Amino acid sequence: MLSQVLPAQFNQWLATHAANGITPVVLDVREPWEIAQASVKPEGFELRCIPMHEIPARLEELDPDHPIACLCHHGARSMSVASFLVNRGFENVSNITGGIDAWSLSADPSVPRY
Repeated sequence: MLSQVLPAQFNQWLATHAANGITPVVLDVREPWEIAQASVKPEGFELRCIPMHEIPARLEELDPDHPIACLCHHGARSMSVASFLVNRGFENVSNITGGIDAWSLSADPSVPRY
């Protein structure tokens, strides 16, 4: 199932998905230079950084049993990756709506905008 989660609701998403003892994953699909500009703090989740174009070749690095929330700059690339994962049998996938830009505006203003 593919769902959308707003950055302001991420802590609720995290609490829901961490309750079963499996650490949720935020999959940041931006390029390394973008991650150097701004990144989320991995608090209560595992942060995995795999650029979008590398996902197919690195799919085995992701565990389909872990909840995954995909993140990019504004939400388009992460939505594509989230759909790709669902089509590959991942069942608990979310897209972080608005990406890290929305994260900075509504969840953590200490994250720089670019």
